[in-house]
Amino acid sequence: MSSGELGAFLRARRAQRSPGDAGVVHSGRRKVAGLRREEVAVLADVNVDYYTRLEQGRETRPSAHVLDALCRALDLDADAREHLHRLAGTAPPGTPDPAPAVVSPQLRQLMDGSPRTPAFVLNRTLDVLATNALADALFAPFDRADNYARMTFLDPAGRHFYAQWEWTAQAVVANLRVAAGYADPALPGLVAELSAGSERFRALWDSHSVRGKTGDPKHLHHPEVGPLTLIYQAFDVRSAPGQQLILYHAEHGTPSADALALLSSLHRTAHDTAGKRWSPAE
Repeated sequence: MSSGELGAFLRARRAQRSPGDAGVVHSGRRKVAGLRREEVAVLADVNVDYYTRLEQGRETRPSAHVLDALCRALDLDADAREHLHRLAGTAPPGTPDPAPAVVSPQLRQLMDGSPRTPAFVLNRTLDVLATNALADALFAPFDRADNYARMTFLDPAGRHFYAQWEWTAQAVVANLRVAAGYADPALPGLVAELSAGSERFRALWDSHSVRGKTGDPKHLHHPEVGPLTLIYQAFDVRSAPGQQLILYHAEHGTPSADALALLSSLHRTAHDTAGKRWSPAE
């Protein structure tokens, strides 16, 4: 990963850290948002010139000890700490290669064996690599369910489908930022496309927020069955690092469970395993 990405991340997170939250005593009017470079350097107990070189990309090999100190100074959470270490090349050994674009037959069989649960597979850049029948039905309002970020920011259906669109948009960008730490070759092109098509994406991308997937409920609105509140789980596919299996489900006995069952029945005969499911390899 380039040192420019590391410096941009540090600058963005410094601007988001308020002096009051950091315990920095100050008086008078401040000319910068968030902390000054000098204040971050003091909080992290590093030389201010050294920290300045990190932000400017002139220092490219910070130690893990320095990065840990910066994480504390900037109050980074676990996802942001891992991201910072990955940008600097000090993260534990992993798999930097792009996630495989092909989903194994065994995983597809597992997904198709859960007809009452929307199931789909994403890679680090949020490409939708595979879906089961109920996921196809759930994503039917979109012109093409090929990439979760495109669906959110570029497809007009996204604004109606995601009942809490702004929250979804922030989460999607924070998820997509994780891919930056892996230097995924598909990411720059995707970011350029999203930036050209969405002013809101550009603003969120520049914030450098980073977060892995959480278990927060999804509030959706499907044109055929109405509002849906779905809980989801994300599972790393150990046989294909970088792929994640996403499962949605509704609490038993709720209106959302009834609506999901209705959606399943409406689309039960519409799903064609060979012809309807799309993948980037096609």
